[in-house]
Amino acid sequence: MNLPARKCSTGARDPAIIKGMKDLVYLRLFDVYGALLTGHRREICELYYMCDLSLTEIAEQKGVSKQSVSDTLAKSRQLLDGYEQKLRVVATAGALEEAERKLSAFAERHPEFFSEIKEIASVLNGADADNKKDEE
Repeated sequence: MNLPARKCSTGARDPAIIKGMKDLVYLRLFDVYGALLTGHRREICELYYMCDLSLTEIAEQKGVSKQSVSDTLAKSRQLLDGYEQKLRVVATAGALEEAERKLSAFAERHPEFFSEIKEIASVLNGADADNKKDEE
């Protein structure tokens, strides 16, 4: 059965949905920056975000306290946020995706600009940079 999302008394969405959205953000950050974490932090994040294990399940598997797992995840989130603030890889990728969507919508409305749009799209996709490397 497909039920609508519950509303909190403040009018916000269900806390479980908000948590899920936050998890998706950190999953994306982990995909991009996970290799920069220590092996232990990377493994805890992988178990939590990719294997969808609870804090208790991870603690039991790793032989540590639930609080230790929670602290490790909190520190990992802090590090991932810091990497994104400095490097902006995820934000830049999102901006490029949005630009491509808008360019595609513009192309549908204005087919007379097809060649220019195709050229811009190739720059956004990095094809132009690849062609310049080939020329050198």
